[in-house]
Formats: sequence, C-alpha cells, structure tokens
Amino acid sequence: MVLVKTQAGQEALKHRHGSLSSRQRSAFILFDGKRSTAEILAATAAMGITQADVQAMIDHGLLVSLSGQPAAVAPGAAGADATAPVADAAGASDRSPMDRYKDAYPVATALTAELGLRGFRLNLAVEGAGSFADLSALAPKIREAVGDAKFAKLDKALFG
Repeated sequence: MVLVKTQAGQEALKHRHGSLSSRQRSAFILFDGKRSTAEILAATAAMGITQADVQAMIDHGLLVSLSGQPAAVAPGAAGADATAPVADAAGASDRSPMDRYKDAYPVATALTAELGLRGFRLNLAVEGAGSFADLSALAPKIREAVGDAKFAKLDKALFG
C-alpha cells in the first residue's frame, strides 16, 4: 500500500510536535506517495521501524492511503524476512528477525570491538549489517574470531 502525508502530518513534521518520535520522523519523511509501505519498512528496518509504528502514524491521522482506501498496514506488508517469527533448531520462536537483530547487534559490535585492530574489518562488517540475515551471515566469522565462550551470548541473542 502506498501512503502519503496528511496536512496534519506535514504540520507535525514541520513544527516537531505531535506523536512522532525522532525514529518515526525519519521514516515518516519517506512516505512520499511513490514508495510502498513494504519498501519503506525494509529501508528503515535497521532503525527499528515496524508495522506498529506505521499503523500508529495512520491512527493519528498523519498518513493516509494514496488510493483513498482505508489505510491499515497488513501483517505481512514488510515481507517474511522482516516480520515473521523465525524457527530455530529447538522449535518455533515468537521473536521476529528484527527483534533478534536489535538484541544481537550491540552484542556483536561489542565482541568485535574488543578485538581491536585485529578485528577492524569484522567490526566494520558488523556495523554495516542492516538486518538479521546480514548479522547471522557474519556469525561464523565472529565465532572464529572471539571463540565459543564469548560467542555464546551472541548465539543466544541471534538464535536463542
């Protein structure tokens, strides 16, 4: 669904008032009537913008559907990799990839920062990881660099 800013939304953005948090404000700017909600959610996933944030903007009258249909964010609007719970080896999990990413990112950056210059490139790769998939792809390299004992905390954040 393509959403656009309402007059009330433009005023809230201009005067920095209303119910927009700074994080939501960054996403709100992207609603230009050209990009779909799914595209914007994908682009702002690293900032932690979720469907609930978009729905809150709709509920507060800051965004409306370009097509004139009642605006509501569908549960699967951002795609399966951004919102669907991930099943791990132990069974189903109720944590979304975004939740896992938010939990694991600070752990991964701390672990790679402890490596100093030896882990500089790995630290840059972690800082550039913008999604759960990117971070989980780096997990084997992080495990190799820091060892199993230190990696256990990251393993739990990513896959636990």
